[in-house]
Amino acid sequence: MQKSQKVLIGAGAGVLALAALAALAGPVVYRDFIAPPAASAPTLGASDGALSDSAGATLDPQALVGAWSVADGSEAGYRVNEVLNGTDVTVTGRTDQVSGGFTIGKDGLTLESAELTVDVASIATDSAQRDTYFRDQALRSGEYPTATFALTDPVSLEAAPGSGSVVQAEAVGDLTIAGVTQSVTASVEVRSDGRTADIAGSIPITFADFGVEAPNLGFVSVEDSGFVEFQLSAAKQ
Repeated sequence: MQKSQKVLIGAGAGVLALAALAALAGPVVYRDFIAPPAASAPTLGASDGALSDSAGATLDPQALVGAWSVADGSEAGYRVNEVLNGTDVTVTGRTDQVSGGFTIGKDGLTLESAELTVDVASIATDSAQRDTYFRDQALRSGEYPTATFALTDPVSLEAAPGSGSVVQAEAVGDLTIAGVTQSVTASVEVRSDGRTADIAGSIPITFADFGVEAPNLGFVSVEDSGFVEFQLSAAKQ
């Protein structure tokens, strides 16, 4: 065999090897170097700072009584895992199109009602193609443009928290997605200074329970379970 032929064959083998490596490593490269990192799970960390100069002082329960409304700076969305050619990729979608409010009862320690509405058509990830699928096919936003959560069981605290302190609780309510309503339990963190409040939480869901089919395109599939997530700012009316 002539030297030039050996060189060509060797070069061809190298190209095939590189192509095979790229096919295997591509999803990993996409996850680690190309795709933006998934949004952090909503939480109220100590680094977020207190809402009031009187941080630590016990809140007056009567200052909390009444209606509160969702304010600017709020967001909601979902978290789900994809499997891309065998590589796990966490995807988060977010929107700031969130509205609603809640009511604190006369004792100042009981959340009596809460309603949240999310514009699902505006939820966005790093992929316009993925967003189109979720919007038009999975969530059918043309027919069901919003998702909602409505508290069904009151949530009570034993004592008033300190101003700026984070309180953890569980809230049971009805979650409606794509026209289907299911009872769910949200894990919630709340922090307030009596005038404003920060709220963070998540709800584990199985998409099939809401008639939502997770896509499976062969090279990429989406897990059938995930989380609805929210990070809200609220103000007393």
